[in-house]
Amino acid sequence: MNIAVIQADWKVEKIQFAKLTGERARNAGANGRIGIHGKSCTVDIARITIDGQSGYGSSIHMTPEWAENIIGRRLLDLFDERGRLHEAYRLQLEYPVFDWLGKREGKPVYQLVSGARTLSGAPLVVPCYDTSLYFDDLHLPDERAAVALMQEEAMQGYAKGQRHFKIKVGRGGRHMPLWEGTKRDIAIVHGISEVAGPAGKIMIDANNAYNLNLTKEVLAALADVNLYWVEEAFHEDEALYEDLKEWLRQRGQNVLIADGEGLAAPHLVEWAIRGRVDVLQYDIIWPGFTHWMELGEKLDAHGLRSAPHCYGNAYGIYASGHLAAAVRNFEFVEYDDITIEGMDVSGYRIENGEIHIPATPGFGIGFDDELVTYLVGRSGWSLDAEKIL
Repeated sequence: MNIAVIQADWKVEKIQFAKLTGERARNAGANGRIGIHGKSCTVDIARITIDGQSGYGSSIHMTPEWAENIIGRRLLDLFDERGRLHEAYRLQLEYPVFDWLGKREGKPVYQLVSGARTLSGAPLVVPCYDTSLYFDDLHLPDERAAVALMQEEAMQGYAKGQRHFKIKVGRGGRHMPLWEGTKRDIAIVHGISEVAGPAGKIMIDANNAYNLNLTKEVLAALADVNLYWVEEAFHEDEALYEDLKEWLRQRGQNVLIADGEGLAAPHLVEWAIRGRVDVLQYDIIWPGFTHWMELGEKLDAHGLRSAPHCYGNAYGIYASGHLAAAVRNFEFVEYDDITIEGMDVSGYRIENGEIHIPATPGFGIGFDDELVTYLVGRSGWSLDAEKIL
C-alpha cells in the first residue's frame, strides 16, 4: 500500500464501536464438530474518524481502553515502512482504516492493495462458492429425503447465481452412526453435484470428523464427482497429508487438500511448501486482511493457493474479495448469504459463480450512519479526541 499519500497531520480524531445484528437467509445446521449454527448473526463494527471523514470496518478485540491510546495518534504512525499496518493495530483497525483510505483516495480497496495488478477503474470479478450447506437433514431418517432436502438448498443458491458449492460432511463423526453417516455424506455430495452440473466445482469439508482411511473411502466413492478440494478431513498431520497426497497421485484423482481454518497447526505453511497441502484457509478476520497480503505473497511464490476462510462475519465476506487483487493465486470468496441491519452490500452481486466487487471507494459497503450512532449510544461506546484532551 502506498503510504506516501498519507499526510503527516492526519490524526485519529474519533473511534466508535457498535454491534450490528442480522440473519442468514436460511437456518444453518450442524457440522462434523458442533451442533446447529442457527440463523442469527452479528458484526462488530468500528467507525473511525480522521480529518473529519469516517471509515467503517469489522473490528475484533477492540476495547475503550485500547482505543484511548489510539486517539490523537498520527495515521502515518500506524504503518511500517513497507506500507503495512503494524501488527499491534491490525485486528482492531485494519478494516476501518483501509475503508477510510479508500474513501479519501476515491478508490476501492482492491486498487489500493493491487499495485500494478489491476488497472484503475477496471471491475474486479472473483470466483465464489456457496458455503451454506450444513447438516440440515439430521431429522430425516430416510436417505432419499435427506438428499432431496440438500439438493433443494443447493438449488436456492443456484437461483441466486451460485455455481460452486462447499458441502459439510462428517455426519458419522458425531451425529450419526459411522457408516450410516458416511454413506449419507456420499449420497448428498452426489445429489448436490447434479445441481452444480459438470462445470460446478464441489468442495467437501469434514471439520476434522474423518480419519485418513475414512477420507480415502469417501474420495474413492466420489471419484465421478467434479470434486475440487477436501477440507479439514482430519487434524493437521504432515505424515497423513503425505500419505493422502501419494494415494491421490497413484489413483490419478485430482483433488486438492485444503486446510488452515481455526487453530491450525503452526507448521502448516511449511508443510504446504513441502507439497503436503495445496490450499491455505486462514480466516479473513483473524489473523486478517494485512496478514493475508503477506501470506498470499509467500504462497504465490511457491505456487500455492489462497482461499481465506470466512463464515458468519458478513463484513469479511465482501472484504475478502478485495484481497484477490493482491494475491495471484486467490481461489474463492467463501459466501454465506447474510443480511445485516444497517449494512448495505447492494453494490456487490453474484452471477454465474462469481462475485462482482464494486468500484466504490473503500470496501464498497454502505452503513446507516443514524442507526450506527443510535447503537453506539445504546450498547456501544465512543471516544473523541476533543473530549479526551
